[in-house]
This record gives sequence, C-alpha cells and structure tokens, in this order.
Amino acid sequence: MKSIILIRHAKSSWNDPVIDKERILTDKGIENIKKVAIKAKKYLPENFIILSSTAKRASQTAQLFCKQSILDKNQIEFIDNLYTFDENQLEKEIKKSDNTVENLILFGHNEAITNFVNKFGDKYINNVPTAGFVQLQFDQNSWKDINKGKTIRTIFPKEID
Repeated sequence: MKSIILIRHAKSSWNDPVIDKERILTDKGIENIKKVAIKAKKYLPENFIILSSTAKRASQTAQLFCKQSILDKNQIEFIDNLYTFDENQLEKEIKKSDNTVENLILFGHNEAITNFVNKFGDKYINNVPTAGFVQLQFDQNSWKDINKGKTIRTIFPKEID
C-alpha cells in the first residue's frame, strides 16, 4: 500500500520584481502553512520521504511545515522537475519513487496538484488552495502502478479555526 500527501505551496507574493521561481511567501501564507502543519501533525505517517519543488515558495513551505510539525527539514529532497504545473509531469516524478518507500510528502504547485488529486483520488476537489493538504492512499505496492486511490483527508487553511 502506498500513501502520498500533497501540499500546495503557501500564498506567495507577486509584489517583488523577480522570476516566478524566486517568489517568496507572504505573511498570510506563512501563517496558513503553520496552521495546516499543526493540524496535520497527528496524521503524518511514521516513515516517509519528503520531496519539494525547487521554487522558493515551495521550499519555504516545506521548511516551515517541517519546523512546525517537528520534522527534520534536512530530510527534504529538492527536485527541480517538481517545479511543474502539469499533472502528467508530477505523476511521472511520483512514479519514479523507490518502492521501498511507502509514504511520500510532496510540496508542489497548482494546477498539477489539483489535477493529480482529481485524477487519482475518489473525491473531486475544485481547487486545492494555497497551503492545502491532500492525502491519497493506493492499494498498489509499486509507485509506477498507482491508479485510482482513495482521498483519505484534506486540510485547507480556511477550514481551520
């Protein structure tokens, strides 16, 4: 059985004149990912690997999530190919995962995340919001064989008091 937690990067700023990959998180984005991490902490699997896009906003989100969840941020593997908005590219990267790994925590971008969870989950989500957390579970034992799974849990900032 395989499980993946997909977390969309938190709200980022469009105010600075930088390339897309260099955009940083807003204060609201930082606040939201901390809230999501606190709520998600009790649902995290015991053994996992953490993957993140190399975009600054995704890497900041991953590091803040780890800090708030008391996970080792040094475990984050940054993968340039996860800087994608295409669910097919995201799927390709996920399916490359080592089969000895049962659980992935992945920080990435929309439209890739929303389209991926709708393709592979059993609950339609119109839009995974910034700092949104979606957990999917698959009956397959090989990442390359994953297909329709179950949407186990969602945690979205606006749902947290």
